[in-house]
Amino acid sequence: MLENYLPILLFIVIGVAFGLVPIAAGKILGPHRPDAEKLSPYECGFEAFEDSRMKFDVRFYLVAILFIIFDLEIAFLFPWAVALDEIGMFGFVAMVIFLAILVVGFIYEWKKGALEWE
Repeated sequence: MLENYLPILLFIVIGVAFGLVPIAAGKILGPHRPDAEKLSPYECGFEAFEDSRMKFDVRFYLVAILFIIFDLEIAFLFPWAVALDEIGMFGFVAMVIFLAILVVGFIYEWKKGALEWE
């Protein structure tokens, strides 16, 4: 019974090795010459002018979440476009409804001012 799980265990071990071996190789083989310039905080080319633990504006998180939501919804278009010949008119109408809901949500967020940045 346990021999059936050997390929899964092997797959997991190889996957972990593919992740850890390059990290370890870079740490061991890469040059490590820290100085004050390399260890200083970097913020868009400017010296850090506030505390690194400062609070971000809520609008930043709102725009980030909205981007993820709309980006993921658009990702649903790719499988639909590939399978459009097979799903026929029903799939087309379903995607039109999906896109209509997406557009209504986008217009709602736009009108509420969630996409404005001042």
